[in-house]
Amino acid sequence: MATNAEIAGRFEEFADLLEADGVEYKPRAYRRAAENVRSHPTPIADYVADGDREAIEGIEGVGDAIASKIVEYVETGGIEELEELRAALPIDIADITRIEGVGPKTAGKLYRELGIETLDDLEVAAEAGEIQEVTGFGPKTEQNIRDNLEFAREVGQRHLLGEGRPLADDVLAYLEDLETVERCEVAGSIRRWRETIGDVDVLAATDSPEAVVEAFVDWGSVDSEIESGPAKASVRIGEIRVDLRVVAPEEFGSALQYFTGSKDHNVRLRNYAIDRGMKLNEYGAFDVSDLEDSQEGQRVGDRVAGDTEEGMYEALGLPAIPPELREDRGEIAAAETDDLPDLLTRDDIRGDLHTHTEWSDGNDTVAEMVAAAAERGYEFFGIADHAEGPGVVGGMGLSNEEILEQVDVVREVDADTEIEVFAGIEANVDASGEIALSEDVIDALDVVVASPHSGLDQDAETATERLVRAIENPAVDVLGHPSGRLLNERSGLAFDAAELGRAAAEHGTALEVNSNPRRLDLWGSAVQAAIEEGAPIAVNTDAHRTTTLEFVRWGVHTARRGWAEPADVINAWDREELRAFLH
Repeated sequence: MATNAEIAGRFEEFADLLEADGVEYKPRAYRRAAENVRSHPTPIADYVADGDREAIEGIEGVGDAIASKIVEYVETGGIEELEELRAALPIDIADITRIEGVGPKTAGKLYRELGIETLDDLEVAAEAGEIQEVTGFGPKTEQNIRDNLEFAREVGQRHLLGEGRPLADDVLAYLEDLETVERCEVAGSIRRWRETIGDVDVLAATDSPEAVVEAFVDWGSVDSEIESGPAKASVRIGEIRVDLRVVAPEEFGSALQYFTGSKDHNVRLRNYAIDRGMKLNEYGAFDVSDLEDSQEGQRVGDRVAGDTEEGMYEALGLPAIPPELREDRGEIAAAETDDLPDLLTRDDIRGDLHTHTEWSDGNDTVAEMVAAAAERGYEFFGIADHAEGPGVVGGMGLSNEEILEQVDVVREVDADTEIEVFAGIEANVDASGEIALSEDVIDALDVVVASPHSGLDQDAETATERLVRAIENPAVDVLGHPSGRLLNERSGLAFDAAELGRAAAEHGTALEVNSNPRRLDLWGSAVQAAIEEGAPIAVNTDAHRTTTLEFVRWGVHTARRGWAEPADVINAWDREELRAFLH
C-alpha cells in the first residue's frame, strides 16, 4: 500500500519534470497537491481501497485529474503520464537540482543542450568547460556547479525528517496492528528528530520474531526486499530504506536505548556506567562490580534493567534523558545533577508569528489562515507576508503601500475572531544587515520578521556581522530562518550562533526555529548555543497554506534538540507578555 509520503514524492517529481520541460502553471499545482498529500492525516491509499473518490478530491489542491493519478498509482504502482515524462526527460532530477542555483528549468536546458542526465555527467561537462558555453550560463555558474557537486552527492544519501518521519509513523501503525508485536518504536536519528536521516530504523518486541519479519516484508507498502533474516529485515519503501530489528520483549528497553543513539551519547553513557561497576549494552544493564576481569560476554553479571528504556538510566541513578538531547552535548552531566531542561512540548505553543497568505506567495486568504489557527486552539496568530526586496522574486513581495493595505484587512479579520491577530511582515535582510521598510509601515505593524533571502554565500564573519546588525534593529522582532539554508539543496550562511544569541538577548529579538521541514533553521546545536546566551526563541511554521500549520511538529522537536523550555520560546508566552516583547 502506497504511503502518503510516497505519493507526494511522485507528484514532486512530476512538478520538477514538467518545469524542466518548460510547462507553465502545472508544476505549482502538483507541488501544492504533493504538500497537502504528504501532510494529510489519513492514509490516502485507504480512500482508494474504499473507493472513496470524494475524500480524495476533498484534499486541498487535489482535483479530478490529480485524484485519478493518485488512484492509478495506488492501484498499479505507477503513473503512465509520469513514465512518459521520465522517458522524454531521462534526468536524475532530484540529484541534479541539489546543486545550489540549478533548478528544474536549468536541468532541462542542460539536458537539451549537453545531454546531461546525472551528477557524473554534470561534473564531466563542468570540468571540460562546456557549461559556460551554453547560452545564459557563464564561468561563474560553471564554477558554482563544481563547488557544489560534493555537497549534492553527500546530501543525496539522506532524506528530510519531514519525509522520513511520516513513513515511520505508517510503519509503526502497521506493526502495532500485528497481534504478535507487543511493543514497537522508531530508533536511530529519526527518534532523535535529526533534520535529515539516512534510513528509518524500527524496533519491535515479540516472542515470534520470524512471523513479524515475514509480515513486515510482505506489507503492501514495501516496494522491494533488500535483505531479511530470523530477527531483522531491510526493505525499500519509495526511496527510503526501512530497517526492522525484532527483540525479546524483556530486552526491548535496552535495545531501544542502544539503537536510538547517538553513538557519542552511548559511548559516554557506557563509560559512565563502567566507572560505577556497570555494563550497558543492547541486552540490558548488568552489575559487573563483583566479576573477575577475565569474565566476558554480552550478558555477564547481574541483569538489573532492560525491560524499559527508563530503567536503563535509572540503573545508573539518572533520570531518563529525552531522545532529542542524546547528542553528547552535556546531557549526561545535566542528568547527573538533575539539571535536564523541562523541554518545550507542542501543547505549550499558543500561536504562530510567521505565516503567509495569497497576498504574497501563500495559497489562502488572511481569513482562512486565521480560521485554521483558531481551529488549532491558538490564542494569537501573525500574518507575515513577504515584503519586496533582495532575494524575493519580482511581483511576489509587497510594497510599503500594499503592506499598509494588508494591515487594514488584518485588522478587519482580527475584529471578527476570538484570537488575537497580529499584522506583520517578513522583511528582507540585505547583504549589510539592513531592512527596507518605511517608518510609517513599521509603526503600523505589530511584528516584523527579518530574514535573509540573498547573499547566502558570505563568509562566517561577514554573515555574523550582517545578522547581528539586523538583530540590533529596534524594528525587528524576529530574525527569521537565520542561515537561509534549504536542506539537501543549499547550505546557507555559516555564523557564530553564540554571538547571535548574545545580541538577541541584549536587544530583545527572537531567533527563529523555522519549522518548514526543508529548513529547520535554526537547528538544535545553534538553538542550544543561543539559549545559553539568554536569547529568546520563536518557533514559527512559515506556513504558506492552512495545512502547513502542521509544520509546528518539526519545529517543536528541533527546539527540543536545542534544550528549549517553554520560558525560552515566545510562542509559549501569554499574550500580555508577548505584546510587551514585540516592537
